Amino acid sequence: MILYYGTNIDFSEIHLSKCRPNKDFGCGFYLTDILSQARAMAVRRCDWEETGSPVVQVYDFDEALLCSGEFRVKVFEKVSVEWANFIMLNRSANGKMMHNYDIVVGPVADDGVVFQLNLYAQHLISIENLAEALTYRQLNSQYYFGTERAVQQLHRIWN
Repeated sequence: MILYYGTNIDFSEIHLSKCRPNKDFGCGFYLTDILSQARAMAVRRCDWEETGSPVVQVYDFDEALLCSGEFRVKVFEKVSVEWANFIMLNRSANGKMMHNYDIVVGPVADDGVVFQLNLYAQHLISIENLAEALTYRQLNSQYYFGTERAVQQLHRIWN
């Protein structure tokens, strides 16, 4: 399968030590299978960092590894209470690793999702209300690679 990574500065090696903590699935390297999503991320990264130019890196990944048993993998097929709890746990981890998965696949928590997550964190809605509010949102997908062994399965396609 082809996965995309949007960035503001091209690089040739993935360094997990440079990844930001407290993201949806924890500190790791995030890609998507949606080219337009990666392009939008590259533009946003340029805006945030105020440097560089949009770059979309392309990687080949053997998706059979997701179910081969060789890696610890968690797949969220859709928004659910379990998905929401997992994201809340990772986003409030204060830089700590909150799971032992090599690879996690699932929907992206966008700004609207973050708003709903904050309502839940403030105890203004229940986890069931949160999952219901998010069920019908069209969310982009993300592929998290959180270990060196998992990252080594990504093979950059150079244009």
